[in-house]
Amino acid sequence: MFGKGDIESGGSTLYPTLLESPELRWPFILKVYSILTFQLLLTIAVASVVVFVHPVANFFVNSKLGYALYIVLLFVPFITSCPLYAYHHKHPLNYFLLLIFTVALASSIGLTWAFFSGKAILVSVISTIAVVFSLTLYTYWAAKRGHDFGSLDRFLLGALLVLILFALILVLFPLDKLSHLIYGCLGAIIFYGYIFIDTDNLNKRFSNDEYILASISLYLNVIPFYFCILLIFTYICSSTNE
Repeated sequence: MFGKGDIESGGSTLYPTLLESPELRWPFILKVYSILTFQLLLTIAVASVVVFVHPVANFFVNSKLGYALYIVLLFVPFITSCPLYAYHHKHPLNYFLLLIFTVALASSIGLTWAFFSGKAILVSVISTIAVVFSLTLYTYWAAKRGHDFGSLDRFLLGALLVLILFALILVLFPLDKLSHLIYGCLGAIIFYGYIFIDTDNLNKRFSNDEYILASISLYLNVIPFYFCILLIFTYICSSTNE
């Protein structure tokens, strides 16, 4: 795929410093991306049901029970993350916990979609998938050539703290739409970097039995990246309509 030293042929190593045989890592990588793809498809499906099936949307919006359930769903991912981390290697409990984690988070995303236009949602989904796919290909191409991206961690952490501070300012002191565009652009760049680092770290940080943790790590960076892209396209669509 990348020229002379084909990774799958065993002619070169995916990472020059990797002690484990690359052939043993490809099943792990494929499993991680299979789980991630399932999570993203399930997220889109559940969120679409919450938004576009009117009885479900009305239940959450117009009833006290629905509002209470929405509050519960916000905390379910945090609650399930602890046992999910503890039993990430125990099959099939790990998949069951992952399913609860993803469905709860997808339901919250679906309710958030109610505040955005369908055009912006669709374009953002397509853009996110394209970016994640192309970024994955580039990361493995660069990794095969021996590039190390670990030095980006500290920069991204500092940038993330600035982004969180920016979010607090927007909540406490609501600004105009342009500020949301700036926030979306900054967030997209930061989480783009985190997806980049997590993809690069698949062979460095996770063992073969930590595929659940690896997929969650990528998923939790893809979702905020998507919402930042959604903010950008919402601003563009609103400006076009005006």
